[in-house]
Amino acid sequence: MKNIIQFSIEKGQDGYYIASANDFAIFTQAKNLEDLFVNIKEATELYFEEVTSEETSISHNPSIFINYEMPISLYV
Repeated sequence: MKNIIQFSIEKGQDGYYIASANDFAIFTQAKNLEDLFVNIKEATELYFEEVTSEETSISHNPSIFINYEMPISLYV
């Protein structure tokens, strides 16, 4: 059973941060990272209310792991 749900975060062209789970159909967005973290937790809880842990092979008490790619400009 998996103990970690991984999310990837990117910043959209509209200025919103977008999060998507790597192995599950969980998506959310927010204007800032603080709100996004709250939304990720809420979206994850809602997703797993609809499916059982046996269907997803996830433990009953998983953790969330977040990857965030931060672009840099090498040419100023």
